[in-house]
Amino acid sequence: MTDNITSVGGGSRPDSGVSALKGPTGAGAPAESRGRTTIADGVVAKIAGMAAREVPGIYNLGAGMARAFGAMRERVPGGGAGAVTRGVKVEVGERQAAVDLDVVVEYGVPIVDVAGGVRTSVISAVERMTSLEVVEVNIAVDDVHLPDEEEAEPDKARVR
Repeated sequence: MTDNITSVGGGSRPDSGVSALKGPTGAGAPAESRGRTTIADGVVAKIAGMAAREVPGIYNLGAGMARAFGAMRERVPGGGAGAVTRGVKVEVGERQAAVDLDVVVEYGVPIVDVAGGVRTSVISAVERMTSLEVVEVNIAVDDVHLPDEEEAEPDKARVR
């Protein structure tokens, strides 16, 4: 029998930051254990970003400048692809992942409760979809969105 390797991490080479989950392969081994699976850091970042945005009380992700540049990038055709991962940083190891999020919360919501909801949602989604153990989800609340506050739109004139 030969060894099967399943990789998790951001590297494209077999020896660069990937995990090696070994098990028997060959004609007698189950189909799901034959071959190699690699999960890129960007995949984990997208999963975490989507899960965080689903939590009630989250207005947006990303710090002030990242949101401003992101809003301009989204107006350019093909430039909005990174919107899901804006404000999300991940570190993926052999069997574990750590997530850092920059969030903007809605005014009036209990920030501690929203942060707990984000942690629960992100951990659940990442662990369910990747089988990685999420060891921590660090949340930085960068702003509070006020009800009468709107994002600055670069194409609108201040004075008419």
